[in-house]
Amino acid sequence: MDYKDIYKEWLSNPYFDEDTKKELQDIADNDNEIKERFYMDLEFGTAGLRGIIGAGTNRMNIYTVRKATQGLANYINKAGKASQGVAIAFDSRHMSPEFADEAALCLAANGIKAYVFESLRPTPELSFAVRELGCVAGINVTASHNPPEYNGYKVYWEDGAQITPPHDTGIMDEVKAVTDWNTVKTMDKADAVAKDLYENIGAAIDDKYIEELKKQVIHWDSIKEVGKDLKIVYTPLHGTGNIPARRVLKEIGFENVYVVPEQELPDGDFPTVSYPNPEAAEAFELALKLAKEKDADLVLATDPDADRLGVYVKDTKSGGYITLTGNMSGCLLADYEISQRKETQGLPADGKLIKTIVTSNLADAIAKDYGVDLIEVLTGFKYIGQQILNFETTGKGTYLFGFEESYGCLIGTHARDKDAIVATMALCEAAAYYKTKNMTLWDAMLALYERVGYYKDGVQSVTMKGIEGLAKIQEIMTTLRENPPKEFCGHKVTSFRDYQKDIITDIATGETKPTGLPKSNVLYFDMTDNVWMCVRPSGTEPKVKFYYGVVGTSLEDADAKSEAMAKAVSEMVANM
Repeated sequence: MDYKDIYKEWLSNPYFDEDTKKELQDIADNDNEIKERFYMDLEFGTAGLRGIIGAGTNRMNIYTVRKATQGLANYINKAGKASQGVAIAFDSRHMSPEFADEAALCLAANGIKAYVFESLRPTPELSFAVRELGCVAGINVTASHNPPEYNGYKVYWEDGAQITPPHDTGIMDEVKAVTDWNTVKTMDKADAVAKDLYENIGAAIDDKYIEELKKQVIHWDSIKEVGKDLKIVYTPLHGTGNIPARRVLKEIGFENVYVVPEQELPDGDFPTVSYPNPEAAEAFELALKLAKEKDADLVLATDPDADRLGVYVKDTKSGGYITLTGNMSGCLLADYEISQRKETQGLPADGKLIKTIVTSNLADAIAKDYGVDLIEVLTGFKYIGQQILNFETTGKGTYLFGFEESYGCLIGTHARDKDAIVATMALCEAAAYYKTKNMTLWDAMLALYERVGYYKDGVQSVTMKGIEGLAKIQEIMTTLRENPPKEFCGHKVTSFRDYQKDIITDIATGETKPTGLPKSNVLYFDMTDNVWMCVRPSGTEPKVKFYYGVVGTSLEDADAKSEAMAKAVSEMVANM
């Protein structure tokens, strides 16, 4: 059927409710809108669903959520793991509680118990709950930092990480196999509760999660010494981080935590920002205003599902606040955690620092400096979780720290996804430790650069919405794949990695070798002078992303080289 036929079927099929049909009737004269909503099914990708809320096959609604859950339920039942149950969490977005319940009741109708958080919770706590409750899977209803009109549905497996092979493709196949809406099961909530197939969870898991975070503290002495003096401004950006972040900071001894009042309460409209992304400068406008009033030492922002942390630190020399990119804050925390573990208990012989392929090579320099192994994985924190699982199952490898450039890291192994709550705690601990040494976090960052090199990294995201945008993104990837540049921004390309084809090509010799990673639509260019560039379509937004990194002889030199790369990327995109 073409999109018009599917649209008509939704209008006529008694399976769909009257509110849905009314919404669709209102667009009867807008063929382009009908096409956007029905030209394809909202794709269940390797992390689940993400899309605009609304009626239609290419939208997030109770029907697409049910269908995805039916596929997941079929996979779980075929694996013989229904008795373990599934944990479900949700964030502050519109329809998040409703989608969580729809998923739970579909699972219940398939004989699988759902453990549903009673109110919104951070993503990392869902990951923790899956492991704590011994569940076979987890579902988190969130669209992370996307604009307000979006929502999403992430699936986790029993190790607490987002699904990886073979479970990702297995679940995707089951979801695709659900073609008849009338075969998607659901049941009444009261019946599900009565049959012990639906259970609310909350405070008990909260307490255990917070206790696990507190186990990661290394320098209780530093917090005791200066925790009452350090001033911290924090914003949850209308999301899930408010209660757990404030709780853990209070319990470990930080007394001066100021929460941005306009952004404290959950609100799916995210009224104070155009979109709630801690990577964006506008997300910090209110927090920086409060920081100046309070003379804060550091300013922190978690995204709506509290798996990513944005950071500004005070520069005592200028009196201003400096933003730390995800690469910078991740490397600062990696250096702190590894150095202090080395100082207090020594480093294991098989210690591992893990990063994604688009993350700063400053991480490589840190690993080399401490004599620990660096592991590089595909973009997506689930691949870091996969490495931790491999350490556990083989008994080889000790996890020290893992992070990705998109403002996400994990300290400890209590969860298997990015955890902005533990990162908030650890960064405040690090600030306290350095304060006892008469240093700020910015001083620590500068000391790291001075020790291992002035690495500077950047990313440019080009948004291309709709059907035409998707085609343009594919065209860009095809052009670069078939005609890779031999030189870029004055730097010769030395090797070209095509992760889709699993090939690394040495430009000088023409020799090839495998990438050693799973296939993915990613292109990577190694260049002279330690310069690199990586191109990949976003897995969660209608964007193509260009990542790049340089090394300078000073901050100023690194900034200049990075600006030249940014300009070259812009010119290349404009000419495509």
